[in-house]
Amino acid sequence: MQRRSLLRAAGAASLLSATPFVRAQGSLQKFKFNLGWKVEASGAGFLLALQRGYYKDAGLDVTIDTGNGSAAAIGLVASGAYEAASADLSTMIEFNLANPQAALKAVAMQYDLNPNAVIVRKDGPIKKPADLAGKTILGQPFNASRKLFPVFAKAQGFDPSGVKWENVAPDIGDTRFVKGDFDAVAYFFFTGLLNLKARGVTADQLTVFRFSDHGMKSYGNGLVANAKSMEQADTMKAFVKASTRGWLDCIADPKAGGAAVKTREPLANETLEFERLKLIVDGTMNTPDTRANGWGAATPARLQATIDETVAAFGLKSAPTLADFWTDKFLPAMADRQLKA
Repeated sequence: MQRRSLLRAAGAASLLSATPFVRAQGSLQKFKFNLGWKVEASGAGFLLALQRGYYKDAGLDVTIDTGNGSAAAIGLVASGAYEAASADLSTMIEFNLANPQAALKAVAMQYDLNPNAVIVRKDGPIKKPADLAGKTILGQPFNASRKLFPVFAKAQGFDPSGVKWENVAPDIGDTRFVKGDFDAVAYFFFTGLLNLKARGVTADQLTVFRFSDHGMKSYGNGLVANAKSMEQADTMKAFVKASTRGWLDCIADPKAGGAAVKTREPLANETLEFERLKLIVDGTMNTPDTRANGWGAATPARLQATIDETVAAFGLKSAPTLADFWTDKFLPAMADRQLKA
């Protein structure tokens, strides 16, 4: 009798060990992620990873919520309300220096090239960046393009202090820019171009001064995580790997990314989001560095430039080390982050 019981127990143990995936599915690890903005193409890779089951395959039960800008998203991650968020790294550096106990870090790069920009009308008086001196620009105080503007201005040889900034809600501000109330708008280039297109002003009528085209070497958004979530190393690695998988799919097939946005937000314009995603992919992700190092990776030189430009732009009194704000220990293997041919 005792022998039969031992055999049954051994058989049950063998069955369980042979089906770890089934057991893992029954106890998915919860993970909360903040997009840092509304549902649009900037979040397509995360949404596609969720819809295609990549997070579930990795043993995660991921909740993806909308945000209200990088500063707000960073605060939510620091508070522990979210494990991670997509957020501007310069804003994170500023936050960490003011709140050293937060110890937030970027665990992957989302935008290899910084998308911050200033956009002007092509038929207007501003023909080169230096012409922005003394002009009126739409940009809210929390706007990363506004906050990084001094570095851009310095690189172009003009004094940024004479610029007048207009703090108007983006939707109202865009309409007023089209009417001629402002000389320029400060935005992520892909947000500004599509917002203005929706108001009847097409890209061929605009000039875009991308900071990355005019001397700025900073990274853009990254996946920002708090100390507690990084302590769960296997969970964070699983999240980054599944997110990378989603973004690689979007880079290879932007239409799938646009469809993922539409699935999450039925009121979204799928054609517009596909167009926005193409701008994001071509303008920030499909770069020489990303092709060489894989999605999500960073180089020491560019990381240091991000620190130096942030300190200069924000007038910070101290600077972090690379290890203070970046870690690559959660990145997947090179084979799992390479862009698809």
